[in-house]
Amino acid sequence: MRYAELAKRNFKEVWRDPLSLALTIGLPVLMLVVLQALGGADEFFEATSLAPGIALFGFVMLMFSAAMTISRDRESALFSRLLTTPLRSSDFVAGYSVPYLPVAGIQAAVIFGIGVLFGLEVAGSILLVMLVLLLVAILFIALGMIIGALFTFKQVPFAYMVILLLAIFGGAWVDIEAIGGVFKTVGDLFPFAHALAAARDVMLDGAGLGDIAGDLYWVLGYTVVIVGLAVLAFRHRMLE
Repeated sequence: MRYAELAKRNFKEVWRDPLSLALTIGLPVLMLVVLQALGGADEFFEATSLAPGIALFGFVMLMFSAAMTISRDRESALFSRLLTTPLRSSDFVAGYSVPYLPVAGIQAAVIFGIGVLFGLEVAGSILLVMLVLLLVAILFIALGMIIGALFTFKQVPFAYMVILLLAIFGGAWVDIEAIGGVFKTVGDLFPFAHALAAARDVMLDGAGLGDIAGDLYWVLGYTVVIVGLAVLAFRHRMLE
């Protein structure tokens, strides 16, 4: 595996920044606690319904962190040196992506663990919920690869805000089913609403794989496309 050394270096970089890790893991938990306090009797803001959206918010933060790391490396001599190695564009994507997967797992585990204290219950298979979240985590990390490869260090926050708004209005903290209209129509075009619908159906109603297959295909399709675009984005940078 040619990307192993690059992944090892990036893994160390991720875990050498405890403040960034604390914010990435702690801020979604704080958001869960705040929304629990403000949600009142609204069923949408119950822990079981809200936890998948909070996990998605955490993955958006992870995307931002990955994008900032790549854009910072691109503007240093490190990236130029890496381009002289026999790494392919897919190796770059893997080398920068893999270190963030454990963080995504810890994020989800902490959010769901805290959610249990607020009454979170999973009616269906927790493994199926984890599968949905894994696909979404990969999707967001790949988005971070694209943003980091194409945008400068100063431009990354603007791209982050766009994705964050799409995630929020895709159902993370907003009940698009209740709002309906154009919000639901636009939200259903993106994978975020489908990922949240799949996770919530499993958690709230005990849905099985067959029940969420339609939403899962949307998420899987977007994930494959985004990962492919990330590879192309790095290839573009390598050919410049």
